[in-house]
Amino acid sequence: MQRQFEDLLLGSIELFCLAAELESFTVAATAASVTPAAVSRSVARLESRLGVRLFVRTTRQIRLTDAGRRYFEQCRQALNQLADAEREVTGQQSTPTGVLRISMPTPYSHYRVLPLLAEFRARYPGVTVEAHLSNRNIDFADEGFDLAIRGRAPDDSALIARKLEDAELVVVASPAYLKSAGKLETPDDLINHECIQYALPSTGRNLPWLFTREGEELEMMTRGGYSTSGDVLAGVTLARHGAGLFQTYRFVADRDLEDGTLREVLTPYGGRTRPFVLLYPHARHLSTRVRCFVDFLMEKLRAQ
Repeated sequence: MQRQFEDLLLGSIELFCLAAELESFTVAATAASVTPAAVSRSVARLESRLGVRLFVRTTRQIRLTDAGRRYFEQCRQALNQLADAEREVTGQQSTPTGVLRISMPTPYSHYRVLPLLAEFRARYPGVTVEAHLSNRNIDFADEGFDLAIRGRAPDDSALIARKLEDAELVVVASPAYLKSAGKLETPDDLINHECIQYALPSTGRNLPWLFTREGEELEMMTRGGYSTSGDVLAGVTLARHGAGLFQTYRFVADRDLEDGTLREVLTPYGGRTRPFVLLYPHARHLSTRVRCFVDFLMEKLRAQ
């Protein structure tokens, strides 16, 4: 077979893919331990070979052209296949090692992921897990995270998003609150109730409460004298102690509902969900430990 790619060209493709993933020649150069000029020359070499522009460049950023995006998708797939082949041959696929850093929102970590980590490390004792609990959006490149779990997939082409589940929502309150509260038969009655608020850290805006009515989806802004932010569990604690009503995930409230500490209300209007997604960067060589953890998490959470 005639040789089509010289070593220099393969290196240029790798640097091009890294720049496309990170949307910066400078950041790509730092990640690859080369100079920004080397990244720029590699991209120029590819553009000259292909006869097309791969990036639109401004003083502040770069973005892929349509042709560049098509080329990037094909090159990324090819490089991943080469990396997989190398790991398969060297036996690295079966022996993941190193530090795995994951950022997770508080409720999902406590009720879904943290209980699974002992089993994961029993399977892969060579992997050390660093779990960072936070509801803020993190920067993978700057903060060195391998994975993140969030409530939605961002509009970021540099990230892969895998849905973990659609988590059901419930409205709950303590028996003491409900004993002294007024009529509560439909979502419209919430206007006369103490509704504990949760504000998104990213925007500071209160989350609407979600319901279904006569087969249609309904969003309602509620009011109350309590507002929480940063940790959904704060609202559950307030509800548990009689502060008012709170809409939260069923998996968070299940135990309290079972022992009677909390009671579910407005059940005929329930059934709405919010998603949780697993995020990680497109990578030239996704590490074995990350691949193993992604597969493990998908397996376990899909089975719940």
